[in-house]
Amino acid sequence: MKINYSDEEVIKNRKSIFLAGPTPRSDKIVSWRVDACKYLEKIGFDGVVYVPEYSTMKPKGDYVDQAEWERDALKEASVILFWIPREFPDMPALTTNVEFGYWLHTGKVIYGRPDNASKIKYLDWLYKKDTARDPYNNIEELLDEAKRLADSIGINSKTEILPLKDRIIMK
Repeated sequence: MKINYSDEEVIKNRKSIFLAGPTPRSDKIVSWRVDACKYLEKIGFDGVVYVPEYSTMKPKGDYVDQAEWERDALKEASVILFWIPREFPDMPALTTNVEFGYWLHTGKVIYGRPDNASKIKYLDWLYKKDTARDPYNNIEELLDEAKRLADSIGINSKTEILPLKDRIIMK
């Protein structure tokens, strides 16, 4: 498994999982992505894991550079895993809300959150409405599914951003 951090060039044309969700706003909080990567390693994921944080786990100084890296990695990802342990004020996940809605209709998104996450009812409803799937409430089960999907999709995933007219909306 190769972890691709946002202070590195985006690795392309590989089976991959993007770990989308809130980034801690304080040095006192350990990113949930650390344990997620350890678990993916443990279950034998052999692709790329896109982690939208510096390899030092410090916030990136250049916002535009960070946003461009994330956009490129999200396009490349075989699977976009959203884990949203939203907690105010340290893990608000406000950008995550936009990303979730933006990428949901690509067919690459799976979503989960702990049962005690704040303000997630709309995301739960939208995910269920538009994918006919329930959100996961266990991160290990979500990571297991991400690995399964990435293994089955491989590198044959869409790498362009879908125009609005081509997005699938379930009725």
